[in-house]
This record gives sequence, structure tokens and C-alpha cells, in this order.
Amino acid sequence: MNARKIGALAVLVVLGLVFYFGMNAYRDQTQAEQDARVVVEKSRLVRMHSPIIGPQSAPVTIVEFFDPACETCRAFYPIVKQIMAQHPGQVRLALRYAPFHQGSDQVIKLLEAARKQDLYTPVLEALLGAQPEWADHVAPNLDLAFKIAQDAGLDLARARQDMETPEIQAVLAQDVEDLTALQVRQTPTFFVNGSSLPSFGPEQLARLVDEAVMRTGR
Repeated sequence: MNARKIGALAVLVVLGLVFYFGMNAYRDQTQAEQDARVVVEKSRLVRMHSPIIGPQSAPVTIVEFFDPACETCRAFYPIVKQIMAQHPGQVRLALRYAPFHQGSDQVIKLLEAARKQDLYTPVLEALLGAQPEWADHVAPNLDLAFKIAQDAGLDLARARQDMETPEIQAVLAQDVEDLTALQVRQTPTFFVNGSSLPSFGPEQLARLVDEAVMRTGR
């Protein structure tokens, strides 16, 4: 290997290290800024209207800002359920809406309409299960999403009426206001008892939940 190639390789290595450490520093700074916002805006993490999966009185709360059209949210859903199952009665999931994709606002309103019919979880799981079929990010097939919800037992005519009520419009507006205040920029974004993940991943989420459960002393 001649000197020119060695020099070029050295430059690439240096650039790679700069990028790696730069990204880590940016991530750490971003997390620190978000954690600081949570301290100030803690009441924005969970609202009275937030859908809760799991025991209402559980001492550990996973808050997830999610988009029903988000592939990673779909992938994490069974992971979160598994984490909850590992701590029976101790963990609950509070879902917050982050309509970042085209058409997601309509699907979110559909989910809220399903909640009025006590069908929130069945409709949510049906939509996530069939997400690849309807959730095109450029042109989502909302008619298919509605049909999937109907097949899960939803009274679609009633749901369409409920979707346009001020109550459901206010839920969506409040969640968007909260995610903006908390500087949520991607989905899924998780908080565990008010703490953000030190880095993104299922193991990191499980570890943060384990630590929170241990601190409860139960």
C-alpha cells in the first residue's frame, strides 16, 4: 500500500471517528435538552384522556409517543407488551399520539372513536397487524384502514360521526401541543416514569423499566 492510499485511509478513519463522536455528542445533548424539558413540562407526559393499557394504578408508566403508520412503532408494540408481562401489575403503557405521517391524524381519530365503543385495543392491534397493507407514507389507504377497523368489530357509521366531535379533535390537538413542548421529533419516543431512554432500542427500554420497577420496591 503506497503512501497516498495510507493517507486516504487515515483521513477516512479520522472522519469516521469525528462523525461517531459528533453523533454521540449530539445525541447526548439532545437527550439532555429533552430531559430538561420533561422536568419543566412533566404534566404533559400523561393526560387524563391518554389511552392506558395495563393496570391504571401501576407504579411504573411507559409513555409512548407513537404514530399508527410508523413501522418501528408496530415492531415495538409486542416488545412493550412482553416487557409489561415480565412485571405483572407493575407497568402500564400510556399512549400519546404523534401524527407525523400522511393520513395518521385520521387513523388516530378512528382509534379514539373505537375507544368510545370499548374497542380501542382490538382496533389498534388490527391496524398495526395490517399496517403494511394500508400505511403507505405517500398515499395511505385510509378506506382499507377503516375496513380493517370495521372487521375488528367497530361500528363504522357511528365511528365516523364520533371522529368529528370537538372532544376527539381536542385530544389530537392536545397531544400535538404536548409532543411539540416535549421536543418529540420521532416515533416511537419512550419515557419511563419521566425518564427518556439513554439510547434507542428494545434492550435499553427493558433495562429502564427494570430499574424503575426495582425502585418501587415491589
